Amino acid sequence: MSACRALRASKALVRYSAARLTRPVAVPLEARRRFAVSAPTMSSFYPDWEPDGPTVKTEIPGPQAKAAIVELNEVFDTRSLNMLTDYSKSTGNYIADPDGNVLLDVYAQIASIPLGYNNPVLRKAARTDAMINGLINRPALGNFPPAEWAEILRTGILKVAPSGLNQVFTAMAGSDANETAYKAAFMYRRQRDRGGPNVEFTEEEMNSAMVNQSPGASNQLSILSFKTAFHGRLFGSLSTTRSKPIHKLDIPAFDWPQATFPQLKYPLDAHAAENAEIERTALDEVERLITTYHLPPCAVVVEPIQSEGGDNHATPAFFRGLREVTRKHGVLLIVDEVQTGVGATGRFWAHEHWDLHDPPDMVTFSKKAQTAGYYFGNPELRPNKPYRQFNTWMGDPARALLFRAIIDEVERLDLVRHTARVGEYLYEKLERLADKYPGEFRNLRGKGMGTFIAFDNPRRDEFLAKAKTFGVNIGGSGQSAVRLRPMLIFEEKHADILIDVLERIVTSW
Repeated sequence: MSACRALRASKALVRYSAARLTRPVAVPLEARRRFAVSAPTMSSFYPDWEPDGPTVKTEIPGPQAKAAIVELNEVFDTRSLNMLTDYSKSTGNYIADPDGNVLLDVYAQIASIPLGYNNPVLRKAARTDAMINGLINRPALGNFPPAEWAEILRTGILKVAPSGLNQVFTAMAGSDANETAYKAAFMYRRQRDRGGPNVEFTEEEMNSAMVNQSPGASNQLSILSFKTAFHGRLFGSLSTTRSKPIHKLDIPAFDWPQATFPQLKYPLDAHAAENAEIERTALDEVERLITTYHLPPCAVVVEPIQSEGGDNHATPAFFRGLREVTRKHGVLLIVDEVQTGVGATGRFWAHEHWDLHDPPDMVTFSKKAQTAGYYFGNPELRPNKPYRQFNTWMGDPARALLFRAIIDEVERLDLVRHTARVGEYLYEKLERLADKYPGEFRNLRGKGMGTFIAFDNPRRDEFLAKAKTFGVNIGGSGQSAVRLRPMLIFEEKHADILIDVLERIVTSW
């Protein structure tokens, strides 16, 4: 369904739902009865901070939102608009709009909100002199880093560095993080081929670079990615993105290889032998492409869970095999943790589930970190000359400070372990729904992966639109997946509201 058709469908479903109400109420009578609980549903982490449940007063978008959208559309493309938001009224796990509708948000700005809207601890961090200094005196970090930059990195971004990776290159966004990681991989490989970082460039190399060529066609390299992967929308990252044609149409792309990501059968524990064979076949294809592709891959990039491509999972054994294949052939392994990182899977980094003996060469991050970049350990991944990995900002100290405050709060509240526990609770309830309505909750996946859970629905776009009429904001991915991306402060009581709404959706067709 196109974006325009999806928006029209959403409006139609909302109008239909609103027409059934005799008067504007916080939640339809049926919903109020179903949401009724003996104890308040406000956040346990920040008392008196968020509402005790969703409030649906009007169709979505309502009259005020519609007027604002018309005005916005005159100066900004609104065709991908999901929901016009009033951020001043959004709190905790709840997102608000200009018409007073308040929805339980399990999409969280495409998985990028870690601690809820208007988090009081983050608001306090935003008022500090250090934050103000970073915002109004934004430095060109490569040339003029602040004197306290090392301390900010060590007490923040590097405090949660993946095992074996003790350095970071900071960036602006997820696409930028992947793009700069690719650059590091190319420069590392060529440096190695030349004989080391102290070998100077030849005149032929420097001259050919200025006309966008390499000395000899055989010297071209590539990055290997997987079918249905998503790694961003910049030129290099887009060439490794394979999730939807709309992302790539009309954009020149590099001739880079793609391997088949294991197409596993769910539930995983019921198809272990068959899935193991599927993963072996996928690894064989990766090795064949590494050894035979006409533009040799210098790196393989992979998501722990293919998020935009439909929430596709593989087992830890597959990723351990991928690490072995890349190491065997001297190819770097880049793990894209832009969407899976910062606690969502019940580990701070999703690749921690793999129990690797040999860590990835680089791990990229963004979204819930509220900043971006890539971690690495091998000092030779630093280019041999200055200005080779460089741009004006090279990240943002203000956002690094925000990530530091997020890390401190995640640790203080033990939110990674909390998310693992709530994920188990939520998954068990979804399993019961899938047993009760097998045609509506297909291929349930994400067991043991915190709240990073998804299922397929045959009427996915209608499903997402109807969820709003019942007070929940959910996202989709791939062709038919409904993906859950709650915040780290999502609790069992929020899961109960969500499960109730999910059942009401499928019984309302």
